[in-house]
Order: sequence, then C-alpha cells, then structure tokens
Amino acid sequence: MLRRVEEKELSQIISARKEGEPLDLSNCLFENMDLSGWDLHGICFDKSDFREVSLDGADLSGCSASNAFFKGSSLRDVKLTDAFLHTADFRYCNLSGADISGADIFAAALHGADLTGVTADERTKYYYPRCPMEGAFIGWKVCFGRRIVQLLVPKDARRLQGTTFEIRVDKAKVLSVRTEDYSQSFTEAHSYVDENFWYRTGEWVRAESFDTDRFTESGGGIHIWMDRESAIAYLG
Repeated sequence: MLRRVEEKELSQIISARKEGEPLDLSNCLFENMDLSGWDLHGICFDKSDFREVSLDGADLSGCSASNAFFKGSSLRDVKLTDAFLHTADFRYCNLSGADISGADIFAAALHGADLTGVTADERTKYYYPRCPMEGAFIGWKVCFGRRIVQLLVPKDARRLQGTTFEIRVDKAKVLSVRTEDYSQSFTEAHSYVDENFWYRTGEWVRAESFDTDRFTESGGGIHIWMDRESAIAYLG
C-alpha cells in the first residue's frame, strides 16, 4: 500500500534535508500538488505514484523513479539528468522541454507523451533506437511451441524501436524455423499472439496495420529482436 504524502509534509522533509543526504520516498502517493520548480534531486521515488502533479521545471536530476507512475502529471522543462527511470510510466504526460541527458529509461512507457523539445545525449540509455535504421539486418522471434524463427529484414522495411530490446518491422523474409536447441527444423510456425499469422520458410511476411508510433510497444507490426538469445529470453 502506498503512503500518502501531503505537500506540507514533503516541504518539511525537503527543508530538513542536509546537503548530500539521501532521501527514500519510495512507495509513496503524491496527489494534486504543484511542485513546479522544486528541488527534488537525488531522491528515491521507486514505485511511487504522482497523480495530477505539476513537476514543471522541477529538478529531479539523479533521482530514482523505477516503476513510478506519473498519471496525468505535467513535467514540462523538468530536469531528469542522470535519473534512473526503469519501467517508469509517463504515458500521455507532458514532457516537452524535459532534459533526460544521461538518464536510463529502459522500458519506460512513453506512449502518447509530449516529447517536443526533449534533450537527450549519447549517455541517455534506451531513448534512441539501437536497431539499424538503414539497410538490411537479421532478426529473431519465438513462435508457438517455442519454434525459433530467423528473419531477414530488407533494407526498405520500416522499423521502429522504443525503450526496450523489442523491434517492430512491417515486413521480413523467413529464413529458418528451428527448435531452441537446433535439433529440429520446420517449414512453418505461427505467432503466439495471432494463431492465423504464419511464418513459412522462404516466404515473406507483412504486417497489415503497422503502428508508426515507436513508443507503442504492443503496436501493430512484426515484433522481433536483434539476437536469438534476446528473443528466447523475452518468453522466459
């Protein structure tokens, strides 16, 4: 259960904080607050909820907000440099002008978020696509019965990648279908998600409705991974 923290209490905690002192405000609920411009750097907000909170211009640099929830909150011009934001939920939040330089946003949910003018750099982890954005490449996926499918993504295929290892493409050619231990080969396999979507050796597969929002992780497309091990690990 989350511990509700009121704005007055939070202000007192921040005011009493000594220079360099770590603060743990994980598993807390912050609701209907205006924290615009507040200095919240280096605080642990893991698994906390920010509901209808204004964090515009706030300093959250170096904070940890793993699995935190920001429903309905505004984070315009927020400073998130070097923040740890694994699986943080920013869906439909206003992040325009946010600075995420050096932040780690692995698996952060950004679908529908306003990312206009976001500042990122070469240290920002998982914000920029890691898959080849030009040219052909090999991809992998696991189908029903744990059949491992090897795919050739052609140079003219559309491809997108969000904040995870998963990639979505609009077409690919099936090169092989094998068991995990390579002991058997097959001529076909079908998707776990859509049993009517088949992958047949030597044939092309195409996504009829390709979602062009790269941050829609479950959007339309052929979902693949860059290496065989990652595809297998996805299903556990």
